[in-house]
Amino acid sequence: MGFQFQFQPVLARMDALLDGLWLTLQLAGTGILLGALLGILLAMLRGLSPRPVRLLVDSYVELVRNTPFLVQLLIVFFGVPSLGLRLSAEQAALAAIILNLGAYATEIVRAGIESVHKSQIEAGLSLAMTRWQVFRHVVLAPALARVWPALSSQFVLMMLSTSVCSFISVQELSAQAANVESETFRSFEVYILVTAIYLGLALVLRGVLAGLGLILFPPGSGLGRLRGQAGR
Repeated sequence: MGFQFQFQPVLARMDALLDGLWLTLQLAGTGILLGALLGILLAMLRGLSPRPVRLLVDSYVELVRNTPFLVQLLIVFFGVPSLGLRLSAEQAALAAIILNLGAYATEIVRAGIESVHKSQIEAGLSLAMTRWQVFRHVVLAPALARVWPALSSQFVLMMLSTSVCSFISVQELSAQAANVESETFRSFEVYILVTAIYLGLALVLRGVLAGLGLILFPPGSGLGRLRGQAGR
């Protein structure tokens, strides 16, 4: 007996998939913004702080980067309430996303910071710039320009990783797809559609990040040339 695609039952439950898509966008958007800020902050602390602070940052980065995101998610969801802080499934998922992305972003930004030659820092100091001004304009801006393609790829990966949040009953796109599949029994059709949605999300996010890179690091400028060299 030949298999026949039947998308009608799945499309009839498109409202559930759109609800899941909206929650995925919320988790990914907020998580990427806050995770990137956390990564930049920790990379700055690592570069400007005394050794004990650097060791704490390095320990956090290594712990997160060498453990599965699912385990981190379960620790936040089940472990934090035992400490007296109640979190909903969505709040726990967002916290885990921020902590995970923050560690990867810290390491990526750190690599960019270390690529800035010391002579440039000395030149900035010789112009009577404060250390903060030197770090912001001479170190951080070129560092971000150099690592923007790597950061963008990490942001896309984090957006796709939101599907793991279904393990703690967060009703994002993957969880809603499982609900629709259990109602319609059209597994193949459901996951073909969900795959297409995730693919579209990834391509759109890559385009948005590429456009943002053009705004932050305009072509023709020194920062733009650094971004272009890193993207090759």
